[in-house]
Amino acid sequence: MTGAEGGFRATVLTLYPEMFPGPLGVSLAGKALQDGAWSLETVQIRDFTTDKHRMVDDTPAGGGAGMVMKADVLARAIDHVSGGHVADGRPKLYMSPRGKPLTQARVRELAAGPGAIMLCGRFEGVDERLIEARDFEEISIGDYILSGGETAAIVILDAIVRLLPGVMGNVMSGETESFETGLLEHPHYTKPQEWEGRRIPDVLLSGNHGAIDKWRRSEAERLTKERRPDLWQAHRALLKK
Repeated sequence: MTGAEGGFRATVLTLYPEMFPGPLGVSLAGKALQDGAWSLETVQIRDFTTDKHRMVDDTPAGGGAGMVMKADVLARAIDHVSGGHVADGRPKLYMSPRGKPLTQARVRELAAGPGAIMLCGRFEGVDERLIEARDFEEISIGDYILSGGETAAIVILDAIVRLLPGVMGNVMSGETESFETGLLEHPHYTKPQEWEGRRIPDVLLSGNHGAIDKWRRSEAERLTKERRPDLWQAHRALLKK
């Protein structure tokens, strides 16, 4: 267990506990971990095998390539950390490319909760019966394949931890970022005022906060429309309600 008890509790079930905390041990997440704003526990799935070879996987039923992680081994690991079939109040998340895409709205929901139990798959994935029997929510961080769920778990935890109370110094910095308002974030500039012939837009130097807010909103809408038409359409539909 890393970090103090209390606050947001993350338990990660993995074949590679040495991958944690990894990036979560530095910067904002690392300081929050050290300060006890959240805690991180890793559980070695292989510790819950019962055979001398410590097998966590087997060949897929029906044939095919690869190996599938065993339901019985995983269930013992999960029940060990969650108290069996009785839920401990934390959602169970399975990192999966077929899961629902992670959104900032879901990140905020998770950050407002007591924590999460996160299962990191390997090989071809896990036995479907385990997902059903232990009521796992499948989450995807994008339409691509990783070697295992550990990297995805780190991404999700990083997104969650930065929203925990007191982690970000300036709360407004979180409220104006991409996806928080349904739009991508506006461009940012800082000194020097001119660099390689490129100037900071005059409106940002005007001191007129109303004009600055209007420019930022306009730029956010422009970028969203150009780069993420799917978000733009959803944003427009929401405004019409």
